[in-house]
Amino acid sequence: MAGAGNSHGMIAVDKMGGKVLFLDPASYATEVVIDGFPRTVHELLVVPETGRAYVPIFGDGIHGRNPNPQHLLCVFDLHKRALLATIDLRPYIAPHTLKLGPDGLIYITCENSAAVAVIDRQTNKVVEAIDSGSTNGHRLIISPDGQRLYTENEEDGTVSVIDLPRRKLLGKIKTPRPLAGIAISADGRTVVAVDDAQPTLFLIDTAAGAVRDEIVLKDVPKAAQIARYAPDNSLIGVTSLNSDTVSLIEPTFRQQTAIKVGSQPMDMAFRGDELFVACQGDGSMHIIDIPNRRHKGSFKAGTGCESVGFF
Repeated sequence: MAGAGNSHGMIAVDKMGGKVLFLDPASYATEVVIDGFPRTVHELLVVPETGRAYVPIFGDGIHGRNPNPQHLLCVFDLHKRALLATIDLRPYIAPHTLKLGPDGLIYITCENSAAVAVIDRQTNKVVEAIDSGSTNGHRLIISPDGQRLYTENEEDGTVSVIDLPRRKLLGKIKTPRPLAGIAISADGRTVVAVDDAQPTLFLIDTAAGAVRDEIVLKDVPKAAQIARYAPDNSLIGVTSLNSDTVSLIEPTFRQQTAIKVGSQPMDMAFRGDELFVACQGDGSMHIIDIPNRRHKGSFKAGTGCESVGFF
């Protein structure tokens, strides 16, 4: 993992406030506020190597109920702390989760289109779209070897499997209940799908194309939301928006610790031996001491941030 001293900046997506924030990575003071976006800024991709960050404009609803979907992806200059460009994704709408592929292209789920749009960062253009075979694809993850892309299809209770080099849907994996989040192990053999109905995780065997196990989240009374592996894959963070917790889970899934944070925790960012958890319900950001599995501190950031990243 990158050490704290290697962070030049910090960016947060204030979903509830409709803003993008730049913070001091040491004092956590908000230094730059960028607003004026259509509703709603949603999720984040940071690419420190190129000094760029990408924030989708989702629409004014939530997943599955987004009557006025948007079609924009905002590009930020991390060094200038400024909006650089806006990419029009039409005809694909309701952009949500985005990841950088091994081919240097950005892949983003466009929920209401049930498609994954492919974006060339050099031209800021959509170059292709992949059908996810779902009602409305939610989040996505890319395998470490770059061969597969998986979309988590919330209401459908399925995970779509896409051949990334060929950009072709291979099939779908059924899960027992609806889904909320998705992650993948370092060896690509296990997809972790977050149960949207109960506080459990579905472990999917990617070779078999089926759920092989269910992991109950300890001391988490309600269903979870987002799963994210640490950069060194030493643990998995899982937030429960409805339980106000973040769980630190060993990659073997044998040990886990639930830690109370703020209201409605969403996405996370790892920095050194710390985990930062954005809580959209009360405008707080919480710092977790990973080695000691404890809450370390918190600070205010916007009205309610959903995502956070370092560069």
